[in-house]
Amino acid sequence: MYYTYFKPYFLFYFCLLLFFSTKIVAQESEEEKFKPHHQIGISINHVHVFEGRDDEGSRETLTLPAWGIDYTFQFREKWAIGLHTDFIVEKFKVEKVYASEEDKETVERSYPIAPALMGIYKPNEHWSFLLGFGGEFAKEEDFFLTRAGVEYGYELPKGWEIFGTASYDFKWNAYDSWGIGLGIAKNFGGK
Repeated sequence: MYYTYFKPYFLFYFCLLLFFSTKIVAQESEEEKFKPHHQIGISINHVHVFEGRDDEGSRETLTLPAWGIDYTFQFREKWAIGLHTDFIVEKFKVEKVYASEEDKETVERSYPIAPALMGIYKPNEHWSFLLGFGGEFAKEEDFFLTRAGVEYGYELPKGWEIFGTASYDFKWNAYDSWGIGLGIAKNFGGK
């Protein structure tokens, strides 16, 4: 009789203990699950410039083809740093605006390359918010830039990831541009 009375309580306590022990083990395994890793990505982008000029010098919004090559090192679960580089694959003309709005000139840009050192915050496994500094380099002239962006990534098997990206480049004493793109990346080590 004692055994039949004790059995339901024993089962309840056993299940309670099992539940909490699996929760603790699951939390520990989630913390241990992350390992620092590297990522290399490539994307195809469209860069938009509002201060563009056509051959006659008239104002026109430009949509320029570009490639992006990104290196990222994720050193914490939510934090990473990277070198993200955009390559515009076209020549174009823009209106360069100096500190004073009255000082403007049209300049040509020949296949500019724009690397930026980025700080990256990842609030969850899909979204990344980026902010960094760099430069845009072309044979005519170089510009300092500040870049802000957001990415959405979806993990695939074997360390691959596809992602969408949107960014805004503020070029100091020059012109601004924004871009959108789609890419694929590969993780190395850690994951």
